[in-house]
Amino acid sequence: MKTHVLIVDDEKNICELIRLYVEKEGFETSVAYDGQEALEKFRKDEPDIVLLDIMLPQKDGWQVCREIRTESNVPIIMLTAKGEVFDKVLGLELGADDYVVKPFEPKELVARIKAVMRRSGKGDEKGSGQEITFDGLSINRETYEVKLNGKAIEMPPKEFELLHFLASNKNKVFTRDQLLNEIWGYEFFGDSRTIDVHIKRIREKIETEETQSLSWQLKTIWGVGYKFEVKQ
Repeated sequence: MKTHVLIVDDEKNICELIRLYVEKEGFETSVAYDGQEALEKFRKDEPDIVLLDIMLPQKDGWQVCREIRTESNVPIIMLTAKGEVFDKVLGLELGADDYVVKPFEPKELVARIKAVMRRSGKGDEKGSGQEITFDGLSINRETYEVKLNGKAIEMPPKEFELLHFLASNKNKVFTRDQLLNEIWGYEFFGDSRTIDVHIKRIREKIETEETQSLSWQLKTIWGVGYKFEVKQ
């Protein structure tokens, strides 16, 4: 089946330009020109990825992103003319997978779409969903499930992906910038505290008195970054 892209922007010429380029790459498309229509088409068409402008009538991109994230892990790429660090941080916190600032090259946007689809596992027919297990902890990429001692742990997409990435690369140290680039898909210039926030939230969920004796730990490497440490 072809990848279905939902394009959301109130500028019809931009929608048409994106549509032409992504359909040339073999993708299917649907288009929405305001936030309310975007949500309606998202629920009707069940796209594989959403290109979402921030400045929209009816409901803005932030609100649309929030609502989509309450019901789906579908990849979202934010489109905006703004480039402030505040906007990037907010987009990341809301669960956006990538962030493209206008004006952009259509070929670059297509490359971003393909990269985000690969990272999400949706660009690979076999998926990327094998289960990773460590002493009481299981992380399943296919179902986006984390279980601790058999109990399901609620975890938003970006927290899950960060944990999955670190656990998939056990005992390897990553800087905050490397983690931002790997998980969110672009070099993030500015405040990298969003990684610290996500790590803190993950720890609150998986590091308890019961897990202190287990063989793994989400560890801070002071002055460098983080690693998922597994004792040999």
